[in-house]
Amino acid sequence: MTDRRTVSAPDVSARGIANADGSVEFRGIRYATAERFRAPVDLVDTGAVVEADTWGSLCPQNPGFLEAMAGYDASTADENCLFLNVFVPPGVDESSALPVLLWIHGGAFLTGAGSLAWYHGARLARRGAVVVTINYRLGVLGYLGRSNLGTLDQISALRWVSRNISAFGGNPANVTVFGESAGGSAIVALMAAPGAAGLFHRAWAMSPSIGQLRDSRRADEAERELLEIAGVGSVAELAELPVEALLAAQATLVTRPSRGYDHFSPTAGGEGLAPDILGTAARCPVPFVVGTTRDENKLFTAFDDAARAATEADVERVFGETFGDLAAQARAVYADHRAGEPWEMISAVATDVAFRQPAIRLATARAAANTPTWMYWFTHASTAFGGRFGSCHALDLPFAFDTLDADGASALTGDSPHHAAVAERFGHELTSLATHGHPSWAQYDPDERHTLEFAPDPALLSDPERAVRLLFR
Repeated sequence: MTDRRTVSAPDVSARGIANADGSVEFRGIRYATAERFRAPVDLVDTGAVVEADTWGSLCPQNPGFLEAMAGYDASTADENCLFLNVFVPPGVDESSALPVLLWIHGGAFLTGAGSLAWYHGARLARRGAVVVTINYRLGVLGYLGRSNLGTLDQISALRWVSRNISAFGGNPANVTVFGESAGGSAIVALMAAPGAAGLFHRAWAMSPSIGQLRDSRRADEAERELLEIAGVGSVAELAELPVEALLAAQATLVTRPSRGYDHFSPTAGGEGLAPDILGTAARCPVPFVVGTTRDENKLFTAFDDAARAATEADVERVFGETFGDLAAQARAVYADHRAGEPWEMISAVATDVAFRQPAIRLATARAAANTPTWMYWFTHASTAFGGRFGSCHALDLPFAFDTLDADGASALTGDSPHHAAVAERFGHELTSLATHGHPSWAQYDPDERHTLEFAPDPALLSDPERAVRLLFR
């Protein structure tokens, strides 16, 4: 019989799973309810006793291949998906006041869940923190038009943490939010959300998809397109459709071209967000760490036959479209830094356009605003499939959580004697930010541009690949 432990918090009493090492995990605690296309309603002082031994429902979605690798189970999807999970290290009680790490998963604001195997928080918690992972509404359910409901869900989860986490041994006055990809840009959005102010105190954005953050014009356009695809004339009519019809319309819409895969994403000036997300995030005073992987876009191109069939003519076209009059100079710069086949050259440009350079611009803006900022670069490469992935998007996830042995992880990471050391350093820096308010390396500034390289031999770099950065001025 599984050992259990009960925690009585202000809003709920939860019976979690007590592991042999003394750690405890509380699965599937509901933090809010929400009607379709409505803001979440916090669950406060419910008096309920929850058997917190089963993951809560996931948001309905059309899962991608990463979700499949990480153990997505469509049978557990339901619109009533506002659940969170709490991981408590051994020897902790309500007097411990440990730092709190709250994880916001990625998935292009379309897929994912806080309960996926790669995000299991037990090992990260053993570093001296209480780890919380959450579900929030996705796609049409979370980001239809200007609604920003998924962001409001995240803020509701933060309010739950503020009210209840001390009972689990966490300190509500020391909460670090962290996330990857869409979860990383969700972190940036929270830094521009008035309702989140004071609910978190440090932030870490892994490979934030900053280009997904959109304005109200784009949000309105995407909403009109979705209504047209669904064959309805209003959001009220859309609300009456079965969820399967919503997902079908969503699947059609996301195949249409967009500037930054922004069919469903946080909207500046929409509900709960400042009119200028990036400018407000640049001025946000919380300590902030941001970074990217070296080969982000290879996740999307390594096994795309059409992408891998690119020719030198395709390279010339992409460089011309991206750099204009600087195309020849850019080709020479990328040849120095990213020599490879045509598809790899194109992938390198896409990595910079979509991930690395926007992150650098945000770090630079924060440095100019004198807000504490640190930058990193994850260059440790996968050995899977002969190294085809390189250091691709999402590769750092199992290192951050030290879940390299989780289902499906090795299919992305491969195997290497250096894996454990890279995971150790990543976890150390993450918990250092949470515990002390800063990681171990020097702050980012517009002169030195200090950047920690996560690699088997980590190093503090100064303005790495400066020549590439200058192409994007």
